[in-house]
Amino acid sequence: MSGGQAGVGDPLDRRAPQRGDQRRAAMMRALDELLKEHDLDEINVAAITAEAGVSRSAFYFYFEDKAACAAALGSDVYQEVLTATHALITTGGPPRERIGRTIRAVLTSGEKHRHLIQGMLVARQRSETVRRLWDEYRESFIGPLAEMIDAERAAGTAPAGPDSRALVTVLLELNERSLEQLSTGGPLSADQRAEALTAIWLRTIYGTDPDPGPGPDPGSGPESGADPDPDEVTSP
Repeated sequence: MSGGQAGVGDPLDRRAPQRGDQRRAAMMRALDELLKEHDLDEINVAAITAEAGVSRSAFYFYFEDKAACAAALGSDVYQEVLTATHALITTGGPPRERIGRTIRAVLTSGEKHRHLIQGMLVARQRSETVRRLWDEYRESFIGPLAEMIDAERAAGTAPAGPDSRALVTVLLELNERSLEQLSTGGPLSADQRAEALTAIWLRTIYGTDPDPGPGPDPGSGPESGADPDPDEVTSP
């Protein structure tokens, strides 16, 4: 091999993609930091490249525009929500426990990435690419969750009802709306939203809360098994 020309297996071949990955990651980190201080509309490509220490041409090599960069950042949130949803479908336990845990994980992720959710909402309005990606994210959850509902209905755990895909679509839209409200500092806390959403999901899928939690302590009160006061016993 002639000196200076990189061939197969040459370390120079490996360094180029590594540098590219680093530049892309640097630009995403830069936008993430800028979104903590500014709305996406207030940020331009020059600010991102200056923060990342890369050229403008490097930015456009990896991203169509700043909205596409925001969408790439949104993949972190998507992965966290995907993990929580997978646990809902594949793990055992009472429905209240599984659904409640999943919704809390989704809202916790939304709170943690509050500034990024705001950026994604703006990007979705501005960019057809981001809007399409957002819809693809939602669609990836619809099928598995609809199959879960169909299985619950077949097992007699959940009653028959509207088309499961339509049901899941509306429920996911409610979750999205709560994420939007959390990102803009709405009047309800994440805990309040999680409790309300859990109740809505349970009643929508199961017709009621199949596991409302423990009732009164069986060891206390007049039902505890102690002999009743004869004076308090009334005739039927």
